[in-house]
Amino acid sequence: MIKKEKTVFVCCECGYESAKWNGICPACGQGNTMNEEIIVQTKGASKKNSVSSKTSDKPVFISEIDITKETRYFAGIRELDRVFGGGIVKGSFVLLGGAPGIGKSTLLLQICDFMDKNLKILYVSGEESKKQIKLRASRLGVKNSNLLIMAETDIDAIINEVMNSLPDILIIDSIQTMNSQESASLPGSVSQVKECANALLRLSKSQEISVLTIGHVNKDGAIAGPKVLEHIVDAVLYFEGEKSTSYRIIRAAKNRYGSTNELGVFQMTNNGLEEVLNPSVMLLSGKSHGASGTCVACVMEGSRPIFTEVQALVTTSGFGNPRRMSTGFDYNRMSLILAVLEKKAGYFFSNTDVYVNIVGGVKLDEPSADLAVAVSVISSLKDVPIDDYSVIFGEIGLTGEIRSAQNVSLRILEAARLGFKQCVIPYYNLKTLGDFSRYNIKITGVKTIREAFSSVSKA
Repeated sequence: MIKKEKTVFVCCECGYESAKWNGICPACGQGNTMNEEIIVQTKGASKKNSVSSKTSDKPVFISEIDITKETRYFAGIRELDRVFGGGIVKGSFVLLGGAPGIGKSTLLLQICDFMDKNLKILYVSGEESKKQIKLRASRLGVKNSNLLIMAETDIDAIINEVMNSLPDILIIDSIQTMNSQESASLPGSVSQVKECANALLRLSKSQEISVLTIGHVNKDGAIAGPKVLEHIVDAVLYFEGEKSTSYRIIRAAKNRYGSTNELGVFQMTNNGLEEVLNPSVMLLSGKSHGASGTCVACVMEGSRPIFTEVQALVTTSGFGNPRRMSTGFDYNRMSLILAVLEKKAGYFFSNTDVYVNIVGGVKLDEPSADLAVAVSVISSLKDVPIDDYSVIFGEIGLTGEIRSAQNVSLRILEAARLGFKQCVIPYYNLKTLGDFSRYNIKITGVKTIREAFSSVSKA
């Protein structure tokens, strides 16, 4: 057995390896992300714990593969099952990423109680002792007699235990604390994270065990985050939310077994995370009535219409260069809308500061939110309030036209269910709706921004 050590510099964002240090990563372009690591190359030795060596996979014709027996484990939380695409697929490898303290461990421990009690679950923690996990489980009310707890960081010992107990679900908390004897670098480094992830991937696919693992995201990027693992796992879920607020959002950045457009909304309480079945009601709670610069937008998140409040503040600028700021809405998109309002609609913002805010910490990425942002900005400029029971959506083109949106019927039906009286939509979507009376709501089709503002303003 011959061991040779090699020093390399690895980017903690993308995993790019270089023989020398670089201030900016040549692959991803991020600055100050190259960390020094020592890689031990062993010749003449076989891997101690290779799961793939125990089972051989031979090629078969695609017509012989049976997909009728695909098994999904329901997490017992509808918001989470929605993001998974209908449940956790048997033999899948899922990564749950997010900032420390946002609630990842809490959610996975709650899943252990909500899932089918006949499923055997192995919860492995590299951050807490067994007693600490028991205390947290008692606080959350987790009482699953088929739940196994293990406090271990050696990935080889974990795989040996999994091969002996053969659980249906394996939970790793977290991947940054795991280490493999095949790598001489410290736990949390890029090489260690990759080695442990590959070992878990071989275990998941060969034994058809669903693996759920947590990946921390450090603020300064010193520890390898889940971006390094995105090409290895089957699904990548991101836990978003501010620690100052009680609401959390889960999005699927990658999902081989479902849509990446779905999201789940949760609320952090003293008893753990509770699902929010109607996020629109939560996002619209506390909306001020009769105030200028605010309106309600409707965007699609997968198959679900989400209603949220768009706020804008336009004030006279005291400096030569007016200030622009947006929260929850793309800054460049806001600048484009302001340019269209000046050039095509006749509203001038050259000597005013413009601030746009999406209430509730939601990020609006869909183009159909353009019209709501434009109307709220005009409302603040003219100091004219918008009708509180009106919903607006539509994409704005560079020539000032209102372009059609998708899933209009779903948005209108949800708006009527929430008690709105009017829905302002692009004019070209009217022909696809048919009979308007069945929606039990006033539908107004507009072609220009001025038409949209006049239809909802109280002037």
